[in-house]
Amino acid sequence: MEPLHNKPSQLSRRDFIKNSALSAAGFLIVPRHVLGGKGYIAPSDKVTIGIIGAGGKGKENTAALMKLNDVQVAAIADPAPYWNLQRFYYKTEAGRGPVKKMIEDQNKAQSSSVKLTEYEDFRTMLDKQKDLDAVVCSTPDHTHAYVTLLALRAGKHVYCEKPLTHNIWEARKVQQLARETKLATQMGNNGHSTEGIRQTVEYLRAGAIGKVQEIHCWVPATRWSPQLKGVPTDSTPLPKGLNWDLWLGPREPRPFHETYAPVTWRDYWTFGCGALGDFGCHDMDAATWAFDLQAPESVEILPAGFSDENIIPYGEIGFYQFPARGNQPAIKLTWYSGGLRPQSPEILPGNVSLPRRGTMFVGEKGVLVNDGGERMPKLYPESLQTSFTPPSPSLPRSNGHYRDWVDAIKGGQAASSNFEYGARLTEITLLGVLSLRLGGKKILWDSETMKVTGMPEADEYIQEPVRKGWEMV
Repeated sequence: MEPLHNKPSQLSRRDFIKNSALSAAGFLIVPRHVLGGKGYIAPSDKVTIGIIGAGGKGKENTAALMKLNDVQVAAIADPAPYWNLQRFYYKTEAGRGPVKKMIEDQNKAQSSSVKLTEYEDFRTMLDKQKDLDAVVCSTPDHTHAYVTLLALRAGKHVYCEKPLTHNIWEARKVQQLARETKLATQMGNNGHSTEGIRQTVEYLRAGAIGKVQEIHCWVPATRWSPQLKGVPTDSTPLPKGLNWDLWLGPREPRPFHETYAPVTWRDYWTFGCGALGDFGCHDMDAATWAFDLQAPESVEILPAGFSDENIIPYGEIGFYQFPARGNQPAIKLTWYSGGLRPQSPEILPGNVSLPRRGTMFVGEKGVLVNDGGERMPKLYPESLQTSFTPPSPSLPRSNGHYRDWVDAIKGGQAASSNFEYGARLTEITLLGVLSLRLGGKKILWDSETMKVTGMPEADEYIQEPVRKGWEMV
């Protein structure tokens, strides 16, 4: 993989004198970035990154990247100068101000000379900040695709939060452009880089529980605002300094309301994708990876509790049907959220219960269960734990979700949740979201034409309209 963007080489006075002397003696010392071609970043060089989206997840991503000694953050962009996230699971303060302070404090502690530039508009950052090698997109779901496509076209390597996009058409466009540019990419489903998911995939491929025909994935996630019954008809005061029009991005203008932001935007189909959109790229990852799942034949996800064309449901239960491929029989994957979960199988010991969040694979010989954290595989009945010999590692091990992306930027192997894979996993996830947005209808998916058979009303969700000036063609 050959990155397209390059930062200027910085030679010390000593190196310059040394190279000049050798050149005069008949030797020519060529800088490594010249030898590597356009966009080459030497393994010893630092990767210069711009942060797009400085909310709770953006702050977490920034902090994680700054732990890498070959990464420097040179720019930050967000329409909000400040968010108080104490009442959410982030339990922190975010926005441009707090995240900028976090970066500058660390730079000072490390005696770093890098200059951090603050932007309200990420488009201005991409236009002016020519020294950036890469960007991290941690914006709300509805702007993922626009930010990612703009950054890839600008020659930047991209890390983007999950789901990669808000609709299926966007996922296809991002996947296509990532292929064309050959830039280093990574989707933010961090569990993909755990040891547990690798062992789970290897166990399943080695036949630990025999042929698998049934998979269950469940998360406890539900709506942020349980009382929500519709789109607000009034408005609330705009947070100081927030550029609300920029936050809306490709969506049509509407008055600000405190139930939209921060974080609670996930409750609205316009901006988020509900529990399935939030967690599908995490919790259907092992299944997609182990069995190389492609497009399902049909999807039917039923809402639990109130929902409508604007508001996500409290929970979900539904079914993906994947066709047989080669030696692998057809697979039925059942998805649950909002406290719903599968029935505990009888072969589990009496003192063992299913985790609060997890995945269960049902095979001919037994079941494999992993949780939503480290994802280490557990086999049942217990006799399988002694009779099955774990296979030798066959999948490349991860050095860390962020580390793998940075190494890919420097010419290493592609990160394992790159946009080629991430877009496919996102599309599978969004097909479930599509069924929900259609009122829980069963959809028959024609992957080649990107259409739902016999259901033209699905088109507006497969490729959502955007307002003028935010086109993604």
